[in-house]
Amino acid sequence: MQDDDIDNSVTLCRACDLAVRRRALPSNVRALCPRCHTALYDTPYCSINGMLALCISALALFIPANVFPVLELHFLGSVRTATVFDGAMAVMDLGYWIVGIAVLVAAVLGPGILLLSIFAQLLLVKSGLTTSWQRSLYTRLLKQQGLLSQLTMLEIYVISFLVSAFQLSDFSDIYFGVGTFSFTMLFLVTLFLQREYSIEHMWSYLND
Repeated sequence: MQDDDIDNSVTLCRACDLAVRRRALPSNVRALCPRCHTALYDTPYCSINGMLALCISALALFIPANVFPVLELHFLGSVRTATVFDGAMAVMDLGYWIVGIAVLVAAVLGPGILLLSIFAQLLLVKSGLTTSWQRSLYTRLLKQQGLLSQLTMLEIYVISFLVSAFQLSDFSDIYFGVGTFSFTMLFLVTLFLQREYSIEHMWSYLND
């Protein structure tokens, strides 16, 4: 237990490799390296309950964001709608399988699995991590967190359908609906959740 306390109380500066002893910080304060002034760590703005509320909100937005159309096009009397999943399938139908799979993973599967992983982590922390299987599952989820974060690229899809809407607006009427609002809010809530999520802070719960 003594070794764990020592390892947990010291951090290395990513810029100059200076070993700095961790200290408790007040809210909204960031610790800087005394040698090169690089940011070392800060206290999360949200508590576990705050991150849990954000995660539940994102999960609630995930379903309408992927079920309802993100774009509705009116052209010469015809109406075309498209969801995120439809966009990925359309790209695959054109023969671009790799691009279609990338869209499907980055905009649908990746964000969903990431949110479920963070949700499970928060529930495990709330439970106290008292049993061995809880600690084992929690460790596995934390180890996969970096990969899941890299697979989630909601911002690229938001930019892509906004650019598409701008380009198509010259010869067709573009309408945004519930799907557009839900997907945009999902992006914002997920972005803020990832901003408040600290992998180092989550690892520290195993030492409590």
